[in-house]
Amino acid sequence: MHLYNFPLSRTAKLIGLLLADGVMLVGALSLSFVLLGGEFGAQNQLFYIYVSVATAFSLLVFMRMGVYRALILYLGLQFVFQLLKAVTFTTCLIAAACFLSLTPEALDYSLFPIFWMLALLFTGGSRFLVKVMTQALIQNFRPKEPVIIYGAGSSGMQLLVALQNGDQYLPVAFVDDSHRMIGSMVHGIRVYSPKSLYELIESWSVRQILLAIPSATHAERKEIINRLEHLPVHVKTVPDLFDMVSGKVEVHEVREIDIEDLLGRDTVPPSERLLGACITGKSVLVTGAGGSIGSELCRQIINVNPARLVLLDSSEFGLYEIENELRKRLETIDGGAAIEVAALLGSVCNQRHMENLIETFRIETIYHAAAYKQVPMVERNIFEGVSNNIFGTLVAARAARKFGVRNFVLISTDKAVRPTNYMGATKRLAEQVLQAMAQGDGETKFSMVRFGNVLGSSGSVVPLFRRQISAGGPVTVTHPEVTRYFMTVQEAAQLVIQAGAMAAGGDVFVLDMHEPIRIVDLARKMIHLMGYDIRDGNTYRGDIAIEYTGLRPGEKLREELMIGESVTGTEHPKILRAEEETLLWERLEPLLAQLEQACGNFDLDGIQQVLKEAVDGFDPKGEVIDPLWHMQQETPLPQQENVTPLFKE
Repeated sequence: MHLYNFPLSRTAKLIGLLLADGVMLVGALSLSFVLLGGEFGAQNQLFYIYVSVATAFSLLVFMRMGVYRALILYLGLQFVFQLLKAVTFTTCLIAAACFLSLTPEALDYSLFPIFWMLALLFTGGSRFLVKVMTQALIQNFRPKEPVIIYGAGSSGMQLLVALQNGDQYLPVAFVDDSHRMIGSMVHGIRVYSPKSLYELIESWSVRQILLAIPSATHAERKEIINRLEHLPVHVKTVPDLFDMVSGKVEVHEVREIDIEDLLGRDTVPPSERLLGACITGKSVLVTGAGGSIGSELCRQIINVNPARLVLLDSSEFGLYEIENELRKRLETIDGGAAIEVAALLGSVCNQRHMENLIETFRIETIYHAAAYKQVPMVERNIFEGVSNNIFGTLVAARAARKFGVRNFVLISTDKAVRPTNYMGATKRLAEQVLQAMAQGDGETKFSMVRFGNVLGSSGSVVPLFRRQISAGGPVTVTHPEVTRYFMTVQEAAQLVIQAGAMAAGGDVFVLDMHEPIRIVDLARKMIHLMGYDIRDGNTYRGDIAIEYTGLRPGEKLREELMIGESVTGTEHPKILRAEEETLLWERLEPLLAQLEQACGNFDLDGIQQVLKEAVDGFDPKGEVIDPLWHMQQETPLPQQENVTPLFKE
């Protein structure tokens, strides 16, 4: 129980406040007479009757205007306005009582403004005095953690008020880059220059800095974070401006630094025309809808008002989660009730199921995100990786062309460029399947969008590093020189949709990922910003150690986004179009037949031979670690004859 929750009923508290305000109003009137040189007790009997009635009515006015609904500990500006109106009305009642009971000669009109000021001081001042004393008492019994707020703008002021009324943080200083703010006082808290941060941290024993700069760009936030990185504090942030305006979060909700702030990457506002070109009013299918990319595509698609959104995934749990989320979103979107959502379990490798789905729902646009994307997992499940990533794409593409789907967009990966692993090789061959099909007849525009790692995906290193740091380390990095491209999942999904709208057929779109990031630099930055020092391997100083585990099978030190050098821009500054050589269908057809035969016979050598021949630069490293293949070597299975290839018309 808080100290200010006194064990009194609501009625008892109300009666106590009414009596106290009655006494203070009478006291204010008495003191007004004394200040004017008169005597309150020298008035006639009628005066006391009228004043008593006026005071009683005044207390009713206080109740009517909500003065007694305000909690003492959370008094703010709204309460001040309520009290001003109530005291002004009370002054009018007291004035009426005086006019009715006193002669004009005995009445000094300056009495009423003096009474108004004294009544406001007594009733309002007493409440704020109790508030200050209660807060001080609570602070003595429950010490708050001192924090510095970076940003003295409107968000910083809102955060200050929220924290002062809470029981966790005690704001001790503001820091702001604006020279006109430095030295000023904001709600009793002084604003300092960023140059004073180290002295402030030492003086107040601060362990946390809260960033209250939601309107700053990511580049500006990155610059500020870089200045704070080496200070011995944990840096947190308040939500961005869009989340606060949309009501998703409150300004006082502090959280860890977003990874996009560390990258300093500012997004380009999406083109509404490109977003809606393949979606608005159309029937859309997303395969792999329960995955990281697929689910974000669904969220973005719902916002552009499709006529129907069909979700396909083989994961029951993933499909259940995204369907529930989308149905809740539809309740908050204008016209959401008119959008049909259908969630279907199934595999893209099931030809009859794919054809039935596309025909039944009259699909017009397909975003093909269904794939196995984890490099180490596909290295241990090569046969299934080939089947799902290559032949699943083939099945979906053939069904799309058969039933006249207008747009088919494949979600690809930077690992498809000169791959050293089977996942990348299967994705590159899936790209070539679409490129070859685009050269044939049909209404379907096939395209693919290639990009690097997405933040917040199931395989992202960021949540892994955060868990490892919170657990005391060590933070595991595969290699000191490993680099990766990064992009937020929201930006990636928006760019995929916009790229698909620009497709002419067979296009390879490459997203502008900016410069690659060294993973060890990202780990170091996260350790520092969470308030820890890196432990030196030689002297064992610091808090969190970084350990190098070695590259996993199939991993490269650096990823690439384009196979060749020929690249052109598009109408979107973040989307490029790559001009790459590919195999014709006549050359690809026999290779796919060999590949399917090799999969059916668990012939890893045959799979590797086809992939090396079809995929430029494919060079698998290390030993085969697929347990199914190893078991098959010990107990060979009978060869399958007369396998009907999926790609045959």
